[in-house]
Amino acid sequence: MTVSQATLKRTPLYQAHVRLGARLVPFGGWEMPVQYAGILEEHRTVRSRVGLFDVSHMGEFEFQGPDALNVLQRITTNDVAALPIGGVHYSLMLYPDGGIVDDITLYRIKQHEFLMTVNASNIEKDWTWITPHIEGDLQAENVSDKTALLAVQGPRAEALLAPLCDIDVRACRYYQFAKGRIAGAESYISRTGYTGEDGFELFLYASDGGRIWDLLLEKGKTHGIVPVGLGARDTLRLEMKYALYGNDIDQTTNPIEAGLGWVVKLGKGEFIGRDAVEKVKAAGPTRKLVGFEMTDRSVARHGYRILKSGREIGVVTSGSYGPSVDKYIGTGYVETAHAALGSENQVEVRGTPHAARVVPTPFYPPKVKK
Repeated sequence: MTVSQATLKRTPLYQAHVRLGARLVPFGGWEMPVQYAGILEEHRTVRSRVGLFDVSHMGEFEFQGPDALNVLQRITTNDVAALPIGGVHYSLMLYPDGGIVDDITLYRIKQHEFLMTVNASNIEKDWTWITPHIEGDLQAENVSDKTALLAVQGPRAEALLAPLCDIDVRACRYYQFAKGRIAGAESYISRTGYTGEDGFELFLYASDGGRIWDLLLEKGKTHGIVPVGLGARDTLRLEMKYALYGNDIDQTTNPIEAGLGWVVKLGKGEFIGRDAVEKVKAAGPTRKLVGFEMTDRSVARHGYRILKSGREIGVVTSGSYGPSVDKYIGTGYVETAHAALGSENQVEVRGTPHAARVVPTPFYPPKVKK
């Protein structure tokens, strides 16, 4: 074993992945399954039936106390005051210059109690960034190592989960969650996901993760369930144009140019990065994150140059074959003048320009239950 392999973290489900014959790869400091039976099969199963993901590498922070709301309003962009108990919203944390610290989801458990999920590769960075802002009557804890997180995604997710839970998951709407038990294991059961399909994310104690994983695979056989790795997770989210931190957004990108202005509530009052976002919004962004289709069977990869008449006008952030749309698709930042729908540009693939057209997104229509 190499030093780099030895230092990779593993989720509580690592041995389950080994038993299932998963291909394991480094990802964000973790050793994670990239595929089991194959990316195409796993992708198509999530779209047509149901898939099970181990996303326990994601980070979880708890906030509790009368000052939790004020602190979270200051360090995140969405309006926490408008988030109801049992509600979830997508949000960002920004640096003062408007660059993105991370994209997160926030759960309001009680009036003064919240749970935040953050990206796996950003756990330590985010916690280090957050802690200086904790003040007043507020207790915050990084509970990432205590938590297993499973995602059950696909049109049969509800039918699989309903008989296993002690709450009515059918009553849980999109971007809502509730506390319940799954086969006796305490869980937050959240109707959220990263695939565009209907589905749920299950926050469990790490010690319960393996048992519930095995149970879902066993009970899911009648629904055609398969375990799904990071490869299909990436193609599924790309078809929805969901941002991937480190590819599509990072500390150098502003929410307005990334198309994430809808989660930046300037009217809520002061928050970190607000002035910088206002300036970009007022002046207009110089570049925009767009979706594009390749007009031939070439794959645009992260970092490839986007050209117009031989001149570089942008860079690819994500790209792949989209199994559900049967097209080669991607996202990238381009100069605003070349970001309009229908714009004909090129992506330089191994030194050769290939035609690409800016198209509407998401590439695939979402099927979530709202």
